[in-house]
Order: sequence, then structure tokens, then C-alpha cells
Amino acid sequence: MKFRTDINGLRAIAVMAVVLFHFNPSWVPGGFAGVDVFFVISGFLMTGLIFRGLENNNFSIINFYVARANRIIPALSVVCLALLVFGWFYLTPLDYRTLGKHVASSMGFVSNIIYWRESGYFDAASHSKWLLHTWSLSVEWQFYMIYPVVLVLLKKCMSLTNIKRLLVVGTVVGFIFSVYATYRWPNPAYFLFPTRAWEMMMGGLAFLYPLQNLKETSKKYLEWVGIALILASYAFISKDNLWPGYLALIPVLGAYLVIIANRSGSVITDNVVMQKVGLWSYSIYLWHWPVVVFGYYFEMQHWEWIGIPISVVLGFCSYKFVESIKFPALSSISFKPIATLKPLWMVVIVGIGAIFVYFTKPNSYLYPLPNSIIESMVRGYYPSFDKEGLDNQKNIMTELSKGREKLVALGDSHMYSILPVLDKIAQSKHINLNYAGYSGCPPLLDVSPIRNDQNIKNCNKLNKEAFDFILKNEVKNVFLAARWTYYTEGDYSGKGMQLLSLSSKDKRDKLNSILSFKKGVSETFKKYHDNNIKLYVMLQVPLQEHNPDYIMYHSILNGKLSREKLFNNSISNEKNRNFQYKTNEIIKNEAKKYKNITVIDPNEILCDDKHCAVGNDKYSYYFDDDHLSIKGAYLLEPLISPIL
Repeated sequence: MKFRTDINGLRAIAVMAVVLFHFNPSWVPGGFAGVDVFFVISGFLMTGLIFRGLENNNFSIINFYVARANRIIPALSVVCLALLVFGWFYLTPLDYRTLGKHVASSMGFVSNIIYWRESGYFDAASHSKWLLHTWSLSVEWQFYMIYPVVLVLLKKCMSLTNIKRLLVVGTVVGFIFSVYATYRWPNPAYFLFPTRAWEMMMGGLAFLYPLQNLKETSKKYLEWVGIALILASYAFISKDNLWPGYLALIPVLGAYLVIIANRSGSVITDNVVMQKVGLWSYSIYLWHWPVVVFGYYFEMQHWEWIGIPISVVLGFCSYKFVESIKFPALSSISFKPIATLKPLWMVVIVGIGAIFVYFTKPNSYLYPLPNSIIESMVRGYYPSFDKEGLDNQKNIMTELSKGREKLVALGDSHMYSILPVLDKIAQSKHINLNYAGYSGCPPLLDVSPIRNDQNIKNCNKLNKEAFDFILKNEVKNVFLAARWTYYTEGDYSGKGMQLLSLSSKDKRDKLNSILSFKKGVSETFKKYHDNNIKLYVMLQVPLQEHNPDYIMYHSILNGKLSREKLFNNSISNEKNRNFQYKTNEIIKNEAKKYKNITVIDPNEILCDDKHCAVGNDKYSYYFDDDHLSIKGAYLLEPLISPIL
């Protein structure tokens, strides 16, 4: 295929938007749509390669894969290897371990799946992921792996003309599915191949159905309309829009129009700057995001003014010294030529290095933490009890201590994490303490969370049988604790578990989950009151933004743990209060109706005026981002002991 300067310029338009968006989203709010433009370009070029081979009956899937590997893997390998070397010296062991995982997933072209499972593309944690941008390379590679195989198989049973028609239908169906999936499953829809395939197929249609004999004026207008659509998507779409829903048609259609216009000599795309940036676009794309993360990681001020030029320089160097290397094609399809493929060995070497980093955290010696802190995090759950046994439905109640007065502790894993302090108090006061609970099951009657393991952990059955035990054994004191906000607010990114009322077929959304939570609290409090049972309800402990080990490592200053950095890296009291406010008000307002209910607020102990500390310089108060460690649980003794 003749070199298309218009497509090269289109690459520049795409990469410039992505880079500007990542360094400062306010400059180009919809700059992430540049990736969609890249997908259209890729679909056009790959469809051209495949169909020309099919028409000439000389298409080789293996050689196609080799050509793609020669194009993509070398520059990607250099970036990944550079990050592994850099990370050894400058990343904390936890961050370095995560980098190892992400390098392996990027080299294996499954990073889109990994990032989908971890979190959303636009959340705050994205700036701690050095290779987040490689999700798009994984999507493209998956397209490269599947697309030619499908076309070759179709050619065995139908003509090329019918295959072209089928691709038109497939593109339309793919778009409709993408729109539906984006609204039904927004996070996986952003990252996964099935919702992006239509964009690449749209580029394929630009190759299969070119506009013939267009006048230069018509080409110019088509190009202008296409570029206007792309720029409009950059300007008027933002991360607040669900993506890639129907709005993705704007940049995709824009790229399609520019390609079918096939206009050379354009002032917009065919000038020195756009052509150079277009040539370097792949390498610029590879390097710019690690540069962005570097600025965030080391808290650089006004980093975009330095980072953007650095990204361009690194992109140029990568293009000149890596991309420009001409790796040979296969001489024959046999073991020896395949085994000597340099890109294949790059994947193997970098991949093995990444796996080694993930499993060994080899730079741990550079970031020593006091043993007391490590032990408090590792042994976060109360060691006297087997969590799996406590989650076993065959044993609804577990007796923890013997005594005269009876007390039942009921709740989810948050209840479990404070058992050490309850057990300590119960033994000192000779209280007969029994515990019941499953992780992910709030101790509320008449509601149940939507769980994937509903058959294993039947929350409704647990709460009903626990309540029956309380009545049958004439228990007069019950202690409830749970991660209440998980069923109303979720976490800080909005992910949580939804509740459904057992008496109605509620919709599965956040609003109805909150309404179900209110109903569950109301019904639960009323039933305990009606049966003359004293109820102690502990509000939720502060939710940290990171796990304690992450916070501890990031609080090391000059080789020692800095209390100031530790507090500053912990969740602020203001954010914690705002996050819990609506949920706590539901509990408090309902509790005010009954004299038998005492509300306990652990924030009084765990927070000061500014911060809710994750720990101190001797031990961690937390096991993970939301469960207290044994040390953390014991902090609550002055709050709980006087009222039991």
C-alpha cells in the first residue's frame, strides 16, 4: 500500500489529543477519544493487508502475526524493561510488585482484562499504574489474533463479496452491542475487545468500500467534516460521559471520513509537524503515560510543561533507535525460524523478569519497615479463629467465651475484625460471647445483598437463624457491626454490593440499594426492640484510600517512617465524615426511635481533627484498607468496655 500522508497526519491528531488529555484533562476533555481514532486507523490498515492477501490467495496468518509482532513488541519491550530497571531503585516493593504484574500483562497483551478487573480507567488509582495505556495495545492485539482467522475461515465457505457484506452487518451489530454494553456494564465495556471491535471494523469498511472518482473539492469537504467531528469529540465529550457508547460514533465516524477522503497534500494533515508526530506517534504513545505517572508519583508541580516535551523526545528516540530497526520476516514456517524471532524472545525475557519481580519483590531491602508493623498487617485477623470455619453455614453460632450474661456478636467481616476486643472484654467481664457472620453479609433482617456466591453464603438464612438463636436462648444483648457504606455508597469509586428487599422485586441500582438498606435498618431495629433486646450498633471504621502496607511504604522519609507523612497519606477526617455521613444518619435517625439501641462511633477513637490514621510508627491499625488489625481492634476497648 502506498504511504498515506493523510493517515499519518490522522495519527498525529490522535496521539496529540491523548497526550494532552493525560497531562491535563482540562485542556482536551475528550482527548481519550484519540484511542478510538487509532482503532479506526488500525482496522483500515489490517483489513487492507488481509484482503489483498485473500484476493491474491497468498495470505499467511503466521506471517501476519510476525509482522504485527515486529511492529509492536520491540518498542513496548524497551519501555517495559526501562520501567523494571527504574522501578528497582525508585518504587516501593508493593508498587514494584504491581509493576511486575502489569509488565507481564502488557507483554502478554491481556492488560485490558487486568485493568478492567482492578478498577476504572478514570479513577484516582489510575495514576499509580505505569502501563495503564497499554490496555489499547492489548485490544488491538486481540483484534489481530481473531480478525484474520475469522476472515480466512469465512473465505472457505463464501465469496469475498459476501464477506464484505457480512462485515457491514457485523459493524452495525457490534456498534449496537457496544452501546448496550456501555450502559449495562460500563467498566468492562471500556476495556474489553467485544465493545471496541466495531471501531476497527469501521476502519475496515473504509478500505472495503472506498469512494471512487471524488473531486478534490469533495475530498476536502469530507476531510474537513471528519476532522471537525474528531475535534468536536475532543472538546465536548468528557470522562463524565459513558464510553464507548453511542457518543464514540462521533470520533469514529470522523476518522472514517478522513480516511475515505484519501486526500494528499492537505494543509491540516500533510505538513512537516503532523507528519513527524505521526511517524513518532506509536512511540510517543508508549512513553507519554509513564512520564505522566512519574510526575504524579513524585508529586511534580506543573509537570505537564516538562513532561510533554520529554514524551516527544523519548518518542523520537524510540522511533529512531528501536522502531526503525527492520526485523526480518519468517523465511519459512518451521520451528527454527520461529524460535529465532527476536520479538518472541523479547516477550519471553521481559515477561520472565516481570514475573520474577511480582513473586519476589527483589528491591525490598531498599525499603525496610519495622517488623512490628509487618506483623501487625500480616496477622490482621484474630488468630484464635479460623475464618473459613466461621463462614461455614453449618455452624451459625460460634461460642468464644463463657459467662453468665449472654452477648451475641453479629455482622460481616467488619464484625469479625473487631472480635479480638470483644473477646477480651467478654472474658474480663465473664460474658458468654457468641459470634455469627459471613463476610459480605450485613446483619439486617428482610434484606439480602446480591452476591455471586449466594448459594454458598445465604445472608438471609444466616440472619434469620441468628435471630432465632437469640430469641430461643433469651439473649438480651446483641452487638452489630458491618461495613455499612458498602451497601449504600460502595467504596470511594462507587463500587459496592447492592441490597434487595426480600418482599419486593427492586431494581438493581444504587438508589434502590439505599432504600433497601433503610428498610433493613428499620425492620431490624424494630424487631430487636419488640423483643426487648438491647442492641449495640457500631458505625463503620474509616475506609482508607490505600492498603496500610502501601501507606507505610510511601511514608518512609530518609530511611525512616515519618509520622507526618503517615498521617498525610491516611484518609482525612473530612473525607471520611463526608463519605459516611448519609449512611450514619440513616442508622442514627432510626436508633433515636428506641431506648434499647446504643450507637457506637469508632471514629471518635480512630480519628483526630485532621486525619484517621492508618497506624503509627510501631504498628498498623489496619489489616487492609477497611478492616482493623488486632492492634486496631484493641484501640476500641475504652469505647466499648464501659457500655457492655
